[in-house]
Amino acid sequence: MSPFTGSAARTPGWEHLRVGVADGVATVTLARPEKLNALTFGAYADLRDLLAELSRERSVRALVLAGGGRGFCSGGDVDEIIGATLGMDTAQLLDFNRMTGQVVRAIRECPFPVIASLHGVAAGAGAVLALAADFRVADPTARFAFLFTRVGLSGGDMGAAYLLPRVVGLGHATRLLMLGDPVRATEAERIGLISELTEEGRADETAQQLAHRLAEGPALAYAQTKALLTSELDMPLAASIELDASTQALLMTGEDYAEFHAAFTEKRPPKWSGR
Repeated sequence: MSPFTGSAARTPGWEHLRVGVADGVATVTLARPEKLNALTFGAYADLRDLLAELSRERSVRALVLAGGGRGFCSGGDVDEIIGATLGMDTAQLLDFNRMTGQVVRAIRECPFPVIASLHGVAAGAGAVLALAADFRVADPTARFAFLFTRVGLSGGDMGAAYLLPRVVGLGHATRLLMLGDPVRATEAERIGLISELTEEGRADETAQQLAHRLAEGPALAYAQTKALLTSELDMPLAASIELDASTQALLMTGEDYAEFHAAFTEKRPPKWSGR
């Protein structure tokens, strides 16, 4: 995402999210605990716009996405979204579905790692938000459910049919997206849907530790690694190798690459600048 901005000022507050930034780590918490953080039109839009703003500012080096209360996110609010969409025409429905996809693209394309901190339910759109993250840190209470077919819609919502086979393989993705059955933490870890399984109640702490480790590291190297992981999913090998070569040549002109050599020579830890 481009760091260049127009006339619009930074958003002073977010109605549907709790946002904190410290030491290069942004912590974004879905803030409807009484509804298991069910998403509304406004929550989707806030996530889309917040990720764009943080990406332009370039002050954030890692982001933790969490849910307040008893779970991560129960998906789209049945009354405020599903009920409302029944009264929309095709153009309005297309606008809405494009917006939800824009949130997933923003997670995948932002220049910093995103860590989903998971406990309790991650269902429907909540499961896809977690899926889009670079890391999924979960405690044993976490459970995933891709519920779209359960409400009469395609399981391939918000990019799920693209992302999930690439994370867990086509066989598991077919089962999860078609049947919508819940996947508990132990199975999710076994099939690769969870990056790290913590002790109960420790997901937030572990996610923060990982976020600070990433924030203290070579930010530009992480950003380019993330970009390549996303870009090369559908590339032939020759194109991927050429893109890798161009990226490495660019990073070899950077300050962090020279800093590593200086630190190695001087027998000290590198002081990464993200440049």
